[in-house]
Amino acid sequence: MEFKMILDLKIIIFIVLLVILTSGCTTIVPQNYEGLIETLGKYTKTVKAGLTFKIPFFQRVKKVSMALQPLEISRYSIITKDNAEISTSLTLNYQVTNSFKYFYNNTDSETSMVQLVRGHLRDIIGRMDLNDALGSTSAINNELSKAIGDLTDIYGISVIRINVDELLPSKQIQAAMDKQLTADREKTATIAKAEGEAENIRLTTKANNDALIATAKAKAEAIKTEADAEAYRINKLQETLSKASEGYFRNQSIVAFTKLSAGNNNMIVMDKENIDKIGDIPAIKKIWDQDKN
Repeated sequence: MEFKMILDLKIIIFIVLLVILTSGCTTIVPQNYEGLIETLGKYTKTVKAGLTFKIPFFQRVKKVSMALQPLEISRYSIITKDNAEISTSLTLNYQVTNSFKYFYNNTDSETSMVQLVRGHLRDIIGRMDLNDALGSTSAINNELSKAIGDLTDIYGISVIRINVDELLPSKQIQAAMDKQLTADREKTATIAKAEGEAENIRLTTKANNDALIATAKAKAEAIKTEADAEAYRINKLQETLSKASEGYFRNQSIVAFTKLSAGNNNMIVMDKENIDKIGDIPAIKKIWDQDKN
């Protein structure tokens, strides 16, 4: 009988617990969540993940995720310092660091965070020219991260990572940039062609000049060689004449007069001082012919 009473008591306790669990007296806060307990609509306390008891009809639990969450900010337009329109889109990762601030300090903390990011990005790019903005994505990311900093702390949010995915100029600006790029490439090609032609002319001119100089040097060398040979013959002639005896020149004089007397034109006029020099002429001619040979 006593055993039966104990068994009945356990059954009653189990039923009571089952009623409590199924009647809204408890709630389960998942992993990486925090629970905000409100009593009659007023915040009471924050509970961690696990089984949480509450007073039915008087209390309720708001569950806030504390895990890292990705967010994509859709494309929107920004005007640069030089009045060029570009569109941009971003992605970021944020994490709720204070569930109370996240839920109670703002009706929509996520939207407020997005507006804050957009505003600071407009300010950063608005101080840059188009070309600087398009080529400075990494620098923009760093500056935007610093600008956001702890500003989102008021919303109970921390931005862990932020990235500007793209910066695209408008179609009109893109078309103008394409034309400019084409013009620059054509200009570069024209300059390269002109420089090539100028180099070719320079090399051709240098080759021609080198050929002219080589020809002139060869001619000068030939003239010098010929002059040296002529000087050598003259020196040899003078040397030979200086060694000839008086008898040799007298003999040549007789031969010369003999030839003159044998010809039709056998008149020659000479002064008496040089009459004996007539023999030098055939002697010189003989030596000259020998040297030539």
